[in-house]
Amino acid sequence: MDRITERIHKKVESFLETCVNDGDPIPLSRFVRIDSLIVDEETEHLDIYLNRFFSHPAYREENIQKIYAAVQDELGWWDSNYTFTIYTTNTKMEELVPNFYRSDSSTYDRTRLAIAPRPVVPLVRNQDKSWLSNGGLYGKHIALWHSHGWYYEPRLKRWEWQRARLFQSVEDLGPLSYTLGYIVPMLENAGANVFLPRERDMQTNEVIIDNDAYQTENMNYKESALNDSLGWKTAQTPGFAIGSPPYGAWVNPFKLGSARYITTRLDRTAAISWVPQIPEKGKYAVYVSYAMTDSSITDARYTVYHTGGKTEFKINQKMGGNTWVYLGEFVFREGTHPDSGKVVLTNESETPGGIVTADAVRFGGGMGNVLREGQVSGRPRYIEAARYYLQYAGMPDTLVYTPSSNRNDYTDDYRSRGEWVNYLKGAPYGPNSKRDERGLGIPIDISLAFHTDAGISKTDTVIGTLSIYSTFDADSSLYFPDGVSRFANRDFADILQSEIVEDIRREHDPVWNRRDLWDRGYSEAFRPNVPAALLELLSHQNFLDMKFFLDPQFRFTVSRSIYKSILKFLATQNGEAYVVQPLPVKNFLAVFEGPEQIYLRWDAQADPVEATAMPDKYILYTRVGDSEFDNGRLVNSNYTTISNLEANVIYGFKVTAANDGGESFPSEILSACRVENGGDPVLIINGFDRVSGPATVETDKFRGFANFIDAGVADKYDLNYTGSQFNFEPKNPWTDDDAPG
Repeated sequence: MDRITERIHKKVESFLETCVNDGDPIPLSRFVRIDSLIVDEETEHLDIYLNRFFSHPAYREENIQKIYAAVQDELGWWDSNYTFTIYTTNTKMEELVPNFYRSDSSTYDRTRLAIAPRPVVPLVRNQDKSWLSNGGLYGKHIALWHSHGWYYEPRLKRWEWQRARLFQSVEDLGPLSYTLGYIVPMLENAGANVFLPRERDMQTNEVIIDNDAYQTENMNYKESALNDSLGWKTAQTPGFAIGSPPYGAWVNPFKLGSARYITTRLDRTAAISWVPQIPEKGKYAVYVSYAMTDSSITDARYTVYHTGGKTEFKINQKMGGNTWVYLGEFVFREGTHPDSGKVVLTNESETPGGIVTADAVRFGGGMGNVLREGQVSGRPRYIEAARYYLQYAGMPDTLVYTPSSNRNDYTDDYRSRGEWVNYLKGAPYGPNSKRDERGLGIPIDISLAFHTDAGISKTDTVIGTLSIYSTFDADSSLYFPDGVSRFANRDFADILQSEIVEDIRREHDPVWNRRDLWDRGYSEAFRPNVPAALLELLSHQNFLDMKFFLDPQFRFTVSRSIYKSILKFLATQNGEAYVVQPLPVKNFLAVFEGPEQIYLRWDAQADPVEATAMPDKYILYTRVGDSEFDNGRLVNSNYTTISNLEANVIYGFKVTAANDGGESFPSEILSACRVENGGDPVLIINGFDRVSGPATVETDKFRGFANFIDAGVADKYDLNYTGSQFNFEPKNPWTDDDAPG
């Protein structure tokens, strides 16, 4: 190189070395190198090209200004007349700032914003949550999953975990304790439809009511119509039938049977009821299924009758056919109870002359029922890997759940998830081997894979949080099928990591390690044809990371961060304002004000970092006797009075805070009962509010979680628990996933 280029090269290297050593003005990896320098002496301009490692930090307008100032200082007076631009991965450094963090919306990169969508009727609308509004995630469809799962390993002829059991947990279950317990409810409380490629219901019982199993009128399945000649008919396309489970490798239960259909009317003239025989009292997820037709309606009316009353839904049957569509979880009593245990679909619609279809209804998550080399998993379905649930959910085989044609369940599991997203959305976003596949027509807005990582820290800091995205797809294109730039993926990955790290540093660990932003060809990052990210929250192999991971309060913090990142990203993508759902209420109390009246009061809880998260209304849920909670009623202040209480009946109350962004998690439950001819009233004060991870012991030769001292206190339940730690030797090496050290 010439003398000028050589001089500038050395000065840029000096700048990089300072960043590596001091972390200022930006922390850089020691692997950052100069790819090339272009020096234009005539215009006195430099183009500085750095390798991909320079793209790993998070860039903001403030640190970019500091970077340019620091480089200018290095250049000194000799080269002070030169202007310069810094590039990494052939991208201007300024373009690494997500749109969300830019101070002026006129500088947004419009190529990575969503194309103005047509108004979408959401797949599932709960008619008893009228307080949901557009300030949150109402109308958004989100694909989300937790890592790995119980799978079949043909080399060992057994079912097993995909990762090693460490520190009383396993990665196959760890992220699940965040998604099912916290993230999914938060997203749904904001109004979103959330889709998971693994079973979401922990209920091990399962009841399926299907038209193909009941050819004659039956108390479990019943069709009715005012005019028999205009009654329910069999659809031309296949539908669900139970068949003969467990299912072999290629069996699709949604092609084994039939579906039913009828013409819609403004007023109800026909209905189908599904009445399960529940094996034991408990909470059961309810799934419905149906067929899609060219004349399908957007407001199929389903009503779920349960022990808390009834809940009404409208389903957009123009999308989501021939799979399980989740409505919610409800408590049912043991046995057959048509008054409080059934699902009813009618032909009432605001679109008369359309078609409403009906197929199987499923209650409960159940046990795994996919056969691999003569064996079923023997585990609850929610523990199994995605590959098996996707088969049971009617996904096409080699397009989605088994790209390897059943040769490798391990790779099928992680490869299937991105292709499942594409099949949900359908053409032109279809599975990468067949983009024009019609799919299910669900307008998926975003995809997130939640994992934990491996690695051991030799310092007193955590391994920390890594965020992965891909700016290229399966065909190496830099654009989604609709022409939107895949740089939107980096925006999401950055917002995701930023929200998590900032909240953890404020609430739990002020020096929580922010790892890199990686642009990599990981399957769950590059396969989805919608904005997507892959999160590695922390290291499940590092003791300090796991001390945080097993803490329920940490789970809530991280889960709320993830929910907020999705909310903020989608709001920016669509040019919408956002409102963050409130935190749960506090100081809930109940006091009698006479023999038949009770006074309830609570306080709002402010979110110190989210100004929009204050509630402006509340939802009061009531439970009477041995029933379950009702659908709630709106309360516009932080107190209310309940009158006409019956004697000798136990009432239960819980409250959620709400605003335009959605609904908070519920308060604790307060119960009250007026005993007829009773003595002095008894006041119960709940002074126990502890939740925590297990106790720990740390010495040079003995380190780990000490359940024998204190097993901790779960927030309802710990889904990630695999058993008490028994190996406490810090230097014991990993030799196998069955002997992880």
